[in-house]
Amino acid sequence: MSQPINASQPATHYALPSPLLDLLSQYLQEQVKPTVEIDPAQLAYRWVGGHNGHLEPLAVNLFLSLDDLHGIDRQKSKLVQNTRQFLKGYPANHVLMTGTRGAGKSSLIRALLQTYHSEGLRIIEIARDDLQVLDKIRTAIKALPADSECRYIVYCDDLAFNGQDESYRTLKSVLDGALDSEQDKLLVYATSNRRHLLPQLMKDNVNIYNGQTDEVNPYETVDETVSLSDRFGLWLSFHPMDQQTYLQIVQHYLNLEQQKIMAKTDTITHLESNSLPDNIRADALRWASERGGRSGRVAYQFSRYWSGKTQLSIADNKR
Repeated sequence: MSQPINASQPATHYALPSPLLDLLSQYLQEQVKPTVEIDPAQLAYRWVGGHNGHLEPLAVNLFLSLDDLHGIDRQKSKLVQNTRQFLKGYPANHVLMTGTRGAGKSSLIRALLQTYHSEGLRIIEIARDDLQVLDKIRTAIKALPADSECRYIVYCDDLAFNGQDESYRTLKSVLDGALDSEQDKLLVYATSNRRHLLPQLMKDNVNIYNGQTDEVNPYETVDETVSLSDRFGLWLSFHPMDQQTYLQIVQHYLNLEQQKIMAKTDTITHLESNSLPDNIRADALRWASERGGRSGRVAYQFSRYWSGKTQLSIADNKR
């Protein structure tokens, strides 16, 4: 016979142990997919937090213009043309920029935003390891109002994969492969230090020639390694620059720094002439030699070193 329920007796509450609650909370957070929302008024986002992350708004510094980038006129012209086609709603291509480090590939992206943000250009930066969320970003862009004139470049810097990395397949689908891969409001611009984004190994060719591979169609493996690069419609190659171009870039950046401080002092060396003073020229060449090569990045870093050293010396002499 069951015991009668005493209404005056307090109910018993059972609490889960704290470690179990933590595990349950973590599991639910991993399973719940947050909604990705995009504000057209925001110029740039960066994806943070991995697979279950979010788009974080970026406070972009728009000081760098296309005119500030020297020695890459051909690449700049092609990229600007492709971007303008995109912004006008005309057919345009995904872009892969490859080549020597520090040549201006990433700087071109920032300069594009500075020049064309008023025409609706927006940037979403995503790391290579987060490429699985491209479909979420694509869905969020599709959900924008039909009258939104903003167009988005998904920018991936230093793109490359190893042989075991499968995340490149998501990128392949977005570039060209999925039934809805053609979009008029999304392009992928990527930079890489190598043209073929998947490794090509000499042993693969050797195995094919000597019959040591287990694959029935071994040449398909080779095709797979180049198929990702092929899906970028526009390839832009960047090469090491000569000494004259490097020194011109140094002079340009020093002139920019000079404009900021000329109002404070007349002791700064004027650089409006066509050549650098001998002492600055020698220091710039020595700086490039110590860094192992000439590039726009090295020139910019030297200009900051020289300008900062000069201003510090002036400040010390005033004491």
